[in-house]
Amino acid sequence: MLSFLRKVDWYICLPAIILCVFSLFTLASFGETSIRFTKQLLWIVLGIGLCGVIHKIDLSFLRNRKTVLIVYIASILSLFLLFVSGHVAKGAQSWIKLGFLSIQPTDPAKIALIILLAKYFSKRHVEISAFRHVLVSAVYTAILGVLVLFQPDFGSAVTIFAIWLGMIFVSGISKKHLLILFLCATVAFGAAWKFGFKEYQKKRVINFIHPMHDTRGSGYNQYQALIAVGSGQILGKGIGYGTQSKLRFLPEYQTDFIIAAFSEEWGFVGLILVILLSGLMLGRMLYLAPRLNSNFDALCVAGIVFFLGTHMVINIGMNLGVMPVTGIPLPFMSYGGSHILIEFIAIGIASSMLGQRKSVEPWKVRNEFVGF
Repeated sequence: MLSFLRKVDWYICLPAIILCVFSLFTLASFGETSIRFTKQLLWIVLGIGLCGVIHKIDLSFLRNRKTVLIVYIASILSLFLLFVSGHVAKGAQSWIKLGFLSIQPTDPAKIALIILLAKYFSKRHVEISAFRHVLVSAVYTAILGVLVLFQPDFGSAVTIFAIWLGMIFVSGISKKHLLILFLCATVAFGAAWKFGFKEYQKKRVINFIHPMHDTRGSGYNQYQALIAVGSGQILGKGIGYGTQSKLRFLPEYQTDFIIAAFSEEWGFVGLILVILLSGLMLGRMLYLAPRLNSNFDALCVAGIVFFLGTHMVINIGMNLGVMPVTGIPLPFMSYGGSHILIEFIAIGIASSMLGQRKSVEPWKVRNEFVGF
């Protein structure tokens, strides 16, 4: 047991556990001890258990081509299943209800995409400069991204494309190809705005550009989040004294806006602590990724960084009024079992790969992946 604990990378796992404890404190302070607190505690314990099990497993089977295709195809089928028997919540058909349990297939699809892209790029690192590989990987990503966008779940679609863009970048894509991608993304956004976005999604983007445009309507949630964060000042009002959340002025205080609720009670100091813990976890993974034993492992860990990092940036950003409101949960803090399990599975994969690393000089990897 002691040898197992010594092999765990606590710079990754401990920040995640502390963020979960912050989540429990926040839920408990709003009188959620009877239902949501208990459920969240169970999901966290189960997630930590899964993380520990995965850490001990030899994950070399993930490099197998058949395994990668099975995981990817299973993700596509699960997303298709949403359109047949998905449960609609908050305007998005994103959940599959299995009795008392609700599963969001979008979360495991992100892990599936990371594994697929890691496999694809690790086999083609020498010829990654060829633009056809960018296009092929974009097709793999677009299949999942479009299915998620049609739910509609704009926030998760953005995360999926952010994972692809990040992994493309560390794989060594040329600046010319990056410029082409930027132009394509601009055209795609324009087309999505014209033909794909729902009216409420357009309003969220407008509210991002003009925060005070409609504080009683589409901008109400973000406006209340800003009030909650600002009212916490430096040291916060104290645990249990967050009036914006307790009086229900702040909607979704347990999920999308939990960092606003947390900041009201813990203040600017608490917000900075959350950012530092998240940065420590992600920075540790990104620092060690180029030192891993294989290109596949390095890309997997990098993909996990982009997955969790995108969630953190968007969620904290929308609570601070610098990003549009998208409904993306804050990793390890927002209430919900589906995303908590996937996030612990993700750091379990990263921890396992990092734990099996040998003494590899980072320059050896950089010769293949100039983006690192």
